[in-house]
Amino acid sequence: MTLSTCRVLVTGANGFIGKNLILRLKEVSGVRVSTFVRGDNVSLLPKLLAEVDAIVHLAGENRPVDERAFIEGNSRLTSRLCDVIRQEFASTGRRVPLLLSSSTQAELDNPYGRSKRLAEKAVQNLAEDTGNPCVIFRLPGVFGKWCKPNYNSVVATFCHNITRGLGIQISDPMLSLKLVYVDDVVSALFAALDSPIPGCVRVKVEPEYTVTLDELARQIRAFDDSRPKLMTERVGANFTRALYATYISYLPSDRFSYQVVQHTDKRGMFVEMLKTQDSGQFSYFTVHPGMTRGGHYHHTKTEKFLVITGDALFRFRHLLTNELVELKTCGGMPEIVDTIPGWTHDITNTGNKELVVILWANEIFDLEKPDTVTCEI
Repeated sequence: MTLSTCRVLVTGANGFIGKNLILRLKEVSGVRVSTFVRGDNVSLLPKLLAEVDAIVHLAGENRPVDERAFIEGNSRLTSRLCDVIRQEFASTGRRVPLLLSSSTQAELDNPYGRSKRLAEKAVQNLAEDTGNPCVIFRLPGVFGKWCKPNYNSVVATFCHNITRGLGIQISDPMLSLKLVYVDDVVSALFAALDSPIPGCVRVKVEPEYTVTLDELARQIRAFDDSRPKLMTERVGANFTRALYATYISYLPSDRFSYQVVQHTDKRGMFVEMLKTQDSGQFSYFTVHPGMTRGGHYHHTKTEKFLVITGDALFRFRHLLTNELVELKTCGGMPEIVDTIPGWTHDITNTGNKELVVILWANEIFDLEKPDTVTCEI
């Protein structure tokens, strides 16, 4: 079986992980997805099973009104699914790989944990009795887009509330959480579907992150503060990348955009867009026809200019040798122009329409230490 030709049954398809998994499965050409959701009768399982090549079992109870629902929704449903797979094997000899989403709480002696252990045991017995490929994922807290806030995920609750200006409650700031990102969970499920192994194996989703409640709240608040301050967090890798994507996904639609300050004068306008903690800042500016910006030099600061629309003339003069350099660029010819320490420089709009230029500087502008010295060409 290969994933590209696989027919997959997803139980709990309307849940948090289910929604993310199904979206990813639909992106794979040739994959067909069937679903079993809350309210469906278990009598449907034999027919559904006969039409698929693998099952991802995500359905379960984690916060019912009545604790007895843990047994019904976790252990009994899983046992029934295993029985149906057994019957299929007995009648056709066909083994249907089964992936079970369990919880690290299966290690705890509480109603939820006991029901998850029983579900795991049913899957393990199926594998031992029939050689059916089975994979058990004991998941810690899972976070990411589409998780229900104010339910069983503190990450979802914090992101939802902070993006809406609502308060959050932290009973123990130093409480440590173990978390995995939903995209990593889905990738692990994909890998298991693509290479089923006879028997029962346990898979730990990696990477697993550890964070305290206080650290989690401070980081999400920092994401929210970065918009008015224009100072982004380091969101390019690891936990911060995943958490930032999660935070962004909880923004209400009226916060999809935000305004920034526009500085204007007779030459045009200048707008700062984004500042980084250690890699400078991004801005853009305009220049009216015939006008010139710049006329200064830097000792250490460097910049990169990219003309988006219009025609530009960049001029440089070496401060010691007086060597002159002129460069012409335009919006139709993407070309990045560097400013060089020790050369005074300016930019002139030589066209008849507005000049629009993107600017990156390798450091954030500091009014106290601007490293910008006025000097005409």
